[in-house]
Amino acid sequence: MEHVEKLKFGSKNADKKRSRDNVQKQKWAILSLASIPLVMTLGNSMLIPVLPEMEKNLNITPFQTSMILTVYSVVAIILIPVAGCLSDHFGRKKIIIPSLIIAGIGGIVSGWAAWKIDDAYWIILCGRALQGVGAAGAAPIVMPLIGDMFNNDDEISSSLGMIETSNTFGKVLSPILGAFLAGFIWYLPFFAFPVFCGISILLVSLLIKAPKERQVPIPFKKFLQNIKDTFIHNGKWLYAIFIIGAIMMFVLFGVLFYLSDVLEKTYDIKIIKKGFLLAVPLGALCLASFITGKVIKENKVLMKWIIFGGSTLTSIAVAILSFSDGVWFMIILFIFGGIGIGVALPCLDALITCGIEKEERGTITSIYSSMRFIGVAAGPPTVAILMKNAENSLFYVLSGLTAIAIIATFMAIKPD
Repeated sequence: MEHVEKLKFGSKNADKKRSRDNVQKQKWAILSLASIPLVMTLGNSMLIPVLPEMEKNLNITPFQTSMILTVYSVVAIILIPVAGCLSDHFGRKKIIIPSLIIAGIGGIVSGWAAWKIDDAYWIILCGRALQGVGAAGAAPIVMPLIGDMFNNDDEISSSLGMIETSNTFGKVLSPILGAFLAGFIWYLPFFAFPVFCGISILLVSLLIKAPKERQVPIPFKKFLQNIKDTFIHNGKWLYAIFIIGAIMMFVLFGVLFYLSDVLEKTYDIKIIKKGFLLAVPLGALCLASFITGKVIKENKVLMKWIIFGGSTLTSIAVAILSFSDGVWFMIILFIFGGIGIGVALPCLDALITCGIEKEERGTITSIYSSMRFIGVAAGPPTVAILMKNAENSLFYVLSGLTAIAIIATFMAIKPD
């Protein structure tokens, strides 16, 4: 008996060693994939500090200025599930690289229009729509590709933590980099985006190895039936994860919008200094995602309770924000809220990636990515309306939404 126990113990250690060795071998591939959400986050968030300059130089209204951001997200929301479905049928890499090329072309179109054309607004919007097409086929495909690269849930969770960290780091870097580039020429961020896309294309082309032999795609009718069956058997927890992901992004970008507005209008903190202040809580979110990805391993029960605890922490922190608009009071509380969101996101990614069969993984995770994009797109305008009409209840509304995420986690996510 003792001999058998030693064999089992040795086998577990050997599995862990093989897992670590596999992650080490794939670390450059993971790095190349991490560049994709980083680039796509830069493509949108980098323009936020530049919007006042765009409004002045293009002679457009604030609503028209907001559409430069919104059109990117709206196009991506519509096309993400399509890209996920195509990646399930034709391969992840075959969708990612053309999408990055399209996104880069979109940046060139917008930058060229801003540089050379007098009435450039509508052409800039067309370029931004192209960037949204590229974003739909690039960033959301990363999650299922990570799931394809590893067979071990521990490896998947750790790698997804790196991807989520890269995504968050893009949010930290974006306002600083966008303000820096616009300091030279206001439309320079448009031209910077295709450069970043080119670097990502090079990394993915060289470091991601597509499988030499691919199974023949199942017939489309059968594929749709499999997706239907997936929702029949897993719908309860899948819908919960979709809702939680959307709420987390809604609250994150809503509070970011609020902080950005208050820092500039109340405290006259602008551009680069404001970017650095916003980077403090976002940096905490980034670090929390990285550590969580390392900690959760294969433990799905732990993932559930980390989501529950992170949602609770965020809900409490957002509710307390209503008591004061002091700069450091808001920053410190947003650090706690950011940590709550940061620990939840890698767990959501891991649960949905590990819980879905490979053949449908791209489609299901893409729907999840669409829900997150909806949160990103809806957060700022909703908060802007609340700030104008019901500012006293703003944080209670956000806290209440996060409470829905808490309830969904407790009631619907029930891993073995």
